[in-house]
Amino acid sequence: MGQFIDAGLNLLKQLEGCRLNAYQDQAGIWTIGYGHTGPEVRGGLGWPQAQANSTLMADVTRFATGVARYVPTSLNDNQFSALVIFAYNIGLVGFAASTADKLVNAGDLASVPDSMLRWDKIHQNGVLVVNPGLHKRRLAEINLWYTAPGLA
Repeated sequence: MGQFIDAGLNLLKQLEGCRLNAYQDQAGIWTIGYGHTGPEVRGGLGWPQAQANSTLMADVTRFATGVARYVPTSLNDNQFSALVIFAYNIGLVGFAASTADKLVNAGDLASVPDSMLRWDKIHQNGVLVVNPGLHKRRLAEINLWYTAPGLA
């Protein structure tokens, strides 16, 4: 099993951005820091940078542990980090139900990136449409997946 590496953390920070005041994301979910959600996040909440940083590390640990639980297959560090970032965005329940998880566990690593790319859509007026931001995010995750170990 790979480990979550600095290149993964840097990419996650870049993709999530950091907002120190709670906001509602595209789905209307209250979010703060580096994409952190939870019952404690509500309108009017503000955090210092140190809290955003420490919460990010706790969230990354939780998602890396979850991905490792769902993916007992051997992956390189970049592949593992890409899956952690993917799960961070779609949630561990979504990840566990995803084709990407099933493909990894079936040993079909070559098909995983295409299955991740399918998660680039949002509902708009009751129709699934490609979201440019999600599409760009999936491409960044896929790029990390394909990056040779030690080169990220």
